[in-house]
Amino acid sequence: MAGGKLTALQVTRAKAPGMYGDGGGLYLQITGDGKQKVAKSWIFRYRCKGHTSRAGKPLAREMGLGSVDTWSLAEARERARLQRQLLDDGKDPIEVRKQQQFAEALAAAQAVAFQDCAKEYIKAHRAGWKSEKHADQWTSTLETWAYPIIGTLPVGGITTDLVMKIMEQPISDEPDAPSFWTARTETANRVRGRIETVLDWAKARKLRDGENPARWKGLLDKLLPARSKVSPVEHHKALPYADLPRFMAELRSRDSLSARALEFTILTAARTSDTIGAQRREWDREGAAWTVPAARLKGKKGARKRDHFVPLSDRALEILEAQPERSAHLFANDDGEPLSNMAMLELLQGMGFGEDLTVHGFRSSFKDWCSEQTGYPNEMSEMALAHTVSDKVEAAYRRGDMREKRRRMMADWAAYCASTPAEKANNVRPMRA
Repeated sequence: MAGGKLTALQVTRAKAPGMYGDGGGLYLQITGDGKQKVAKSWIFRYRCKGHTSRAGKPLAREMGLGSVDTWSLAEARERARLQRQLLDDGKDPIEVRKQQQFAEALAAAQAVAFQDCAKEYIKAHRAGWKSEKHADQWTSTLETWAYPIIGTLPVGGITTDLVMKIMEQPISDEPDAPSFWTARTETANRVRGRIETVLDWAKARKLRDGENPARWKGLLDKLLPARSKVSPVEHHKALPYADLPRFMAELRSRDSLSARALEFTILTAARTSDTIGAQRREWDREGAAWTVPAARLKGKKGARKRDHFVPLSDRALEILEAQPERSAHLFANDDGEPLSNMAMLELLQGMGFGEDLTVHGFRSSFKDWCSEQTGYPNEMSEMALAHTVSDKVEAAYRRGDMREKRRRMMADWAAYCASTPAEKANNVRPMRA
């Protein structure tokens, strides 16, 4: 056995500060004033090729082996022997210890429950989401579909099998109940995406490592049928544009704030949120235009968006002129409050043209009319709908003459909406230069 210069009695009686060698790289280290305050610990000194001076000579390294109060002389000699074995294998004992400590820390971190990580993620990102409703949806969907299966499990232990268990769980207790993925595909895919995001966040926080088991491309797409196969895309129910003149006549006969807001929304091909949030400062009376600020447009927060210019037809202007100035909002009730989010939909569904019609569907009616009944280019109707177009197209349509063509398109749309059934068959508006 290497060493043996020290005895247990010497270790006990030694008081003077300094380093006392036992041999084999083991030292007794004493610090303090040599009287009342004395601390004794074990040190292992060694040299290895991984740490050298500028001259290329191995530098001495010191590794603590613990306190004398915890480790006896015999135990310290054994610990020193283990370090010499590592050196003999070409390993640096200090670096080996660091790796072990990292692995232990990672194992402890990975024991954090998935639901705790999800809650931390929601808390950290809530302020950046467009609405409180989005945060509530995150919480409710994970609580309903994910937490019962993986909520209390360590985030570092979430596997593809567990994610598949979530996707394949039955939606009810019935014997033949369909799976979550096949019966509620859109919701299931949102849950999958949220699990994937939480796991990515956990990996960035060093709470897990390895591949993300909730990733779709190249992983779950090999295990689950495509969404288009099990859940065809359901578009907003739209009124056929051929029925629009009759609908608009009925709508104009109704005297209510929601009726005027809905009519304005159809005439401008706007989204519901854009209409109910419309401000008087956005309306240019002299220029017969409405500009929806980029901050209010639909899209991911932080994405590059531009103000949306909307030319106003004579009827759209007439509607705005008739609105009392109750508040900053263009459409406000007697108390000055903006129109509710459901007001136009409730009116629409009560008019007898179809219970499943949506306000958003009139944008499709407009698009279909443009495509099938006019010669206006696709890019122009896309801009009217505030859809993304190329920078080159955007630059072209910002020029004055192109805006005037957009104005004519919206005037033609308003004329079609106001036409009678007898007129509508001949109401084709070719593109004019």
